Amino acid sequence: MRIRRVGQHAFQLTRFAALFPMNCYLVLEEDGATLVDSTTRSPAAEVARLCTEHGVALRRIALTHAHGDHVGGVAGVREAFPEVEIAIGARDARLLAGDKSTEPGEPQQPARGYFLTVSWTADRLLQPGDRVGSLEVVPAPGHTPGHVAFLDVRDRSLVAGDAYQTRGGIAVSGVLRPLFPFPALATWDKPSALATARALLELRPARLATGHGDVLESPAAAMRGAIEMAERVFSKAR
Repeated sequence: MRIRRVGQHAFQLTRFAALFPMNCYLVLEEDGATLVDSTTRSPAAEVARLCTEHGVALRRIALTHAHGDHVGGVAGVREAFPEVEIAIGARDARLLAGDKSTEPGEPQQPARGYFLTVSWTADRLLQPGDRVGSLEVVPAPGHTPGHVAFLDVRDRSLVAGDAYQTRGGIAVSGVLRPLFPFPALATWDKPSALATARALLELRPARLATGHGDVLESPAAAMRGAIEMAERVFSKAR
């Protein structure tokens, strides 16, 4: 895996960086570390090395959403760190259990994308405004019904999962980028994704860390441009 430093508090770990980049993030805390997402296979060896180098223990896994390229490595991490707490948004926890039914008030189409049958259950179901260490849980539906993002309140780093992508050019979830079309193809509801993109911009993040692609520093202009593109693309599709 490729490993890059992200600001003062985190590392980006990227599997298949050259062809199909899948990111997870190790966030250092005073009481240990939090792993955000996990790619398709366990990053336990790299996580253990980073934790040892920085004198911390892995305490938590926090998941942005239930797609297999974000949750697939969880089982291996838990095997290596049996005491780690696993947390996911309460809505997407249903997808982990194979339940793709919709809720009243939601767009009435099933979730799309790659889902796994997992051998574990979440220890904690997250709600908007909860905290996972220094990470504030931000609702970010659209790519999946219960997608969440995590805002580090110390430096305003935003781990956005697939609410945005930066691989193949920055894009709001649901906007197809020919060089990396996969997040768009797995997006559940485009209007919700656009509303989420606008809400995340309003958080004024200092950097944008996505599930696919490089981290963007001072991302406001790029995020605004991606939103404007999504508005044009989605309006033509109506």
